[in-house]
Amino acid sequence: MLESSDVADCSDLRPHVEQLRKLSFKVGTYRPPSEGGSASLLLRVTENCAWNRCTFCEMYKQHRFVYRSVEDIKADIDAVRAICAELAAASSKLGMEGKVTRELAAALIAQAPDLVENPGFATAFNWLLSGGRTAFLQDADSMMLPPQELAVAVAYLRQALPSLVRVTTYARSKTLARRTPAHLRAIREAGLDRLHIGLETGDDELLALVRKGVTSDEHIEAGRKAIAAGFQVSAYWMPDLGGRERRRQHAENTARVLSAIDPHYIRSRPLVPRPGTPMFDEVRERRFLLSSPHERLEELAWTIGSLEVSSRVCFDHMMNAWVARRGGLLFRQDYEGYRFPEEKALVMERIREGLAVPESMHRDARKLMRVRSL
Repeated sequence: MLESSDVADCSDLRPHVEQLRKLSFKVGTYRPPSEGGSASLLLRVTENCAWNRCTFCEMYKQHRFVYRSVEDIKADIDAVRAICAELAAASSKLGMEGKVTRELAAALIAQAPDLVENPGFATAFNWLLSGGRTAFLQDADSMMLPPQELAVAVAYLRQALPSLVRVTTYARSKTLARRTPAHLRAIREAGLDRLHIGLETGDDELLALVRKGVTSDEHIEAGRKAIAAGFQVSAYWMPDLGGRERRRQHAENTARVLSAIDPHYIRSRPLVPRPGTPMFDEVRERRFLLSSPHERLEELAWTIGSLEVSSRVCFDHMMNAWVARRGGLLFRQDYEGYRFPEEKALVMERIREGLAVPESMHRDARKLMRVRSL
């Protein structure tokens, strides 16, 4: 985070401050937690979500989908590169040898407090502060860009910012399934490394009910094509998306689809109904019954027990909030998770421990839902 502190006024910084005030680029709101953990540079190559119909999602409602041109994307990348140059020059004037530090932020903000209100500056600064190693292309489905254009944009990003070691993005299974293997390989070879895919469930009845706009077969096709093209695939599933009524089919069919794909990462994102979504209204009106914490753990046991993968299974989100017998979180919440199949028995053991803990000790999604509706 950018912070200010007591630093001496340095008039030599003023030219750099004025340049930094002029430089900006598009930054969206959403990114996976693992990209936040590495302070990934956020760059918009599309805006919002082209599908935008899922009943559980509130993220892009009331916003139309926008294709960004290659020229606009390149201009934003140029702005990032210019911000980097100005920061390096300002750092050198302060005797910091071009390094980006919190002290540099304090000196700049002391002269221009409004810099903290520039999302592009804040994003670029914190990215450099964390080593400038990763970037995340926003918004919901970058693969909607024409493949040749996305490949050109990614290649330009890699050339302009050579410190990058990983570039990732969200992608919808439906879009990936429509792309040819050659197009996917070209994008991968341009420098896009990892795809974050919202699987949510592998059950076709549920996929239709939540209006995901994809089938289980398309999920499998998309995941396999992405892996064959050389991408790392990070797949997300949503425990309790079927509620009490459809727990078993959700668990078993999700495990079936994930096993068929065998992604590099499988990430748990337990359902929390969000205000303003159809799912929230269904729960509030008791047309959809959320599972209790123990019922969610039972569903988790059905999913994990049926998984036949060589993935890393991750619980890197605050809603994986079951607690252990002695307090603390039941599951590790690091971004690399548990290695399967080696640690599958350990995860099953943790689930059994969670089931032995009184339900009142676990966080309940229904309580969180009520809080968020206020």
